[in-house]
Amino acid sequence: MTVSGLLAAFDALEPYRALREDLKRGEMLAPLELTRAARPALLAALACDLERPVLVVTGSVERSKRMARSLRDWSRAPECILRFPEPAALFYEYAPWSDEVIAGRIQVLTALFQSRFPSGQPPLVVVASARALMQPTLPLRQLQGSVREFCVGQSLELERVLSRWMGLGYEPVSVVVSPGQFSHRGGVVDIFPPADSLPVRIELFGSQIESLRRFDPATQRSQERVESFTVTPAREALPRHGPRVAGYVSARLNDTSDEAPDLMADVRAELEAHHRGLASATPFPGLEFYLPYFYTSPATVLDFLPPAALIAVDDFRELADVWAGLEEDGVDLREAAEAAGTLPPDYPIPYVTWGEWSERLTDRPVLTLGHGRESSRRGEGASSSLADCFTSGPRFGGQLKRVLQHIHATLTSTSRPSRVGGGSTGKQVVVVSQQAPRLYELWSGEHAYLSPAPLVKELGQLPRSPLTFVHASLAAGWVLRGFDLGAPYSSIHLLTDAEIFGWRRPEPRRPIRRRRVAPETYFADLTPGDYVVHVEYGVGIFRGLVTRAPEGVEREYLLVEYEGADRLYVPVHQADRLSRYVGADDRPPRLDRLGAVRWQRVKERAERAAEEVARELLDLYAARELVAGHAFSPDTPWQAELEAGFPYFETEDQLKAIEEVKADMEKPKPMDRLVCGDVGYGKTEVALRAAFKAAMEGKQVALLVPTTVLAQQHYATFRQRLNPFPVEVEMLSRFRSRAEQREILEKLITGQVDIVIGTHRLLQKDVAFSDLGLLIIDEEQRFGVTHKERLKRMRTEVDVLTMTATPIPRTLYMSLTGVRDISTIETPPEERLPVTTYV
Repeated sequence: MTVSGLLAAFDALEPYRALREDLKRGEMLAPLELTRAARPALLAALACDLERPVLVVTGSVERSKRMARSLRDWSRAPECILRFPEPAALFYEYAPWSDEVIAGRIQVLTALFQSRFPSGQPPLVVVASARALMQPTLPLRQLQGSVREFCVGQSLELERVLSRWMGLGYEPVSVVVSPGQFSHRGGVVDIFPPADSLPVRIELFGSQIESLRRFDPATQRSQERVESFTVTPAREALPRHGPRVAGYVSARLNDTSDEAPDLMADVRAELEAHHRGLASATPFPGLEFYLPYFYTSPATVLDFLPPAALIAVDDFRELADVWAGLEEDGVDLREAAEAAGTLPPDYPIPYVTWGEWSERLTDRPVLTLGHGRESSRRGEGASSSLADCFTSGPRFGGQLKRVLQHIHATLTSTSRPSRVGGGSTGKQVVVVSQQAPRLYELWSGEHAYLSPAPLVKELGQLPRSPLTFVHASLAAGWVLRGFDLGAPYSSIHLLTDAEIFGWRRPEPRRPIRRRRVAPETYFADLTPGDYVVHVEYGVGIFRGLVTRAPEGVEREYLLVEYEGADRLYVPVHQADRLSRYVGADDRPPRLDRLGAVRWQRVKERAERAAEEVARELLDLYAARELVAGHAFSPDTPWQAELEAGFPYFETEDQLKAIEEVKADMEKPKPMDRLVCGDVGYGKTEVALRAAFKAAMEGKQVALLVPTTVLAQQHYATFRQRLNPFPVEVEMLSRFRSRAEQREILEKLITGQVDIVIGTHRLLQKDVAFSDLGLLIIDEEQRFGVTHKERLKRMRTEVDVLTMTATPIPRTLYMSLTGVRDISTIETPPEERLPVTTYV
């Protein structure tokens, strides 16, 4: 998606042209004080017109993420917009950097290094937060001296090359799947440079490179041939410098002075492991903790920028405040680490101070988009007048009639004539919204006579119609005025979901790739001595990987030992028939014997139990098939208003789940669908919309939850969202007195309660409904056997929606085999932080 076509209109702004010329001459400018929404568009235009790299500096991490995404929306070359990631670890905290951060940082540094040479590519735009810039990196000369090109026909000293790659931070693995890894199998060498999108497979004939191919890390299948490729460092802390750094760790381990606190046993063991990794020049998780020792003069991103590169500061005051706060945290953390004795001696300050950063900016062109330093005053001329051209648009809070009225008033208000598209006011309105098709239909039904408006998916050029609907999303809109007298527009009004609905656009999520794993993956986590289960032969002990040559052909086998010293050799390509044994407790399992009948009996008992469950389920679902359910009508206008009032932006999986639930409800067959998603992924919104749809037809809804606290949470959410509509929501739990419960039960019987939310209280015999149409079960696995028997009687005639983050195996199996329908929500919503685990 792009809206870069609107950038062409900037040429008709005299303040923009003046700013562009000032920057070309390298003049120092006063802060622009632009509204936040206008900054990405201005930066995208300047990056294109100046044809030089741009470093965009923000204060917070979240702001850098939003800025990078907005720049991609506005840029004519979105692939050249890069974000310089920041480590999640605090200063002085030993916590390994994630693989994404390690690869992302070295990728940006490599791209900046390569951009110093003419290539004909659009200039890079790098976005970095204060935390990312405070982290020192390897010097430019270290990266430059580590880059090596390999081409077809070149001779290699393989052992020396592999040793060099380890010194550059590459990790030796059996199967290459991630950047920064390499593997060696006979005459085949795989490597994944972080700066490349795909790894490379080197096929050797003797010591000579016979062919080079890109390959898919998911399937391990080769793709196109290449004639050459470049290997760059895999991380900023190059392990080849580790032996020198190991001396500092050794000094701390051997320090027995009174000033050095005694090390805890676990801390000492950890430091000893670090010392071994550093001394052997081997990469290990957490190597970046010792980055301050690696280089005598650490560098920053500024050292990788060409001299003519533009540095754009989002907001100088915010940047200074965030930087100062991080420095204060660093001082406190150092004191705590020194008191605990976990810091090696003479540990350098692991960050760039504000004074050092400001000094490095002295001789570089800096453009401040927002506020400048405290002492700065708003400048005169181009800088200040450009800020006057951009203003924030009006807010409508989801009131679509007001939106259409505003568009109508804008297009019909008196102004100078337009030269574009036959309009009469010279005003241009562009609506960029995820709900653009809906707004387009509303406009076409009421105001099409005024101005036919196209509906497009992107805007690659200036629109020719006074009104354009774009089915996309932007962070925020603006109103742009101040065009030259001869320009085709007098003003451009950009409306987004932020102005129309008050929505805050979430960060994009990487698509989930379903990987086809290599056979080695099935036993990669097995170690000799682990208990395993073979599908046909039962429980044994994994003894390792061995080589055998039956019929004169050498092959690899997995050796599994059974009772009585029986041995089973499993070919590697059949490794999927083995799995790790998982028992109910830590007691070792009984081993099976090859050729014995015990394992077959165990499987037969499991099959009989499964048949009993299947027979029971067959009776239940046969009854559901024979009973005619209620076919709900299509969505009502109130349903659309409820969904438009959702304060967040739905994820793709969430929308898909909502549509699947609605489609099931509109069928005459009773619905039985499982919605599976992690905690906080938006299952409640799916249930709320389904409940509202049922209530709109006069049907009652029961939402069954396992705990009182969860019932209260759902009750508060439903009451808040459904308050503008004539829907009665009640709750049955121990938070209600006996009198209140009796009153609610009477209202359920008479149909005065539309939606009831409750715990196990809903399953008691005195609970009856007037016309139950939808049963929603949250976390079905939390209910016992007697509760499930009651649920079976309830669910033969009504639509059933089950929500869970951890489905029980039977429920999951029924869903996967088609007995029950399943919807999965795999993408997290906006601002949900990932779970990080440290071992």
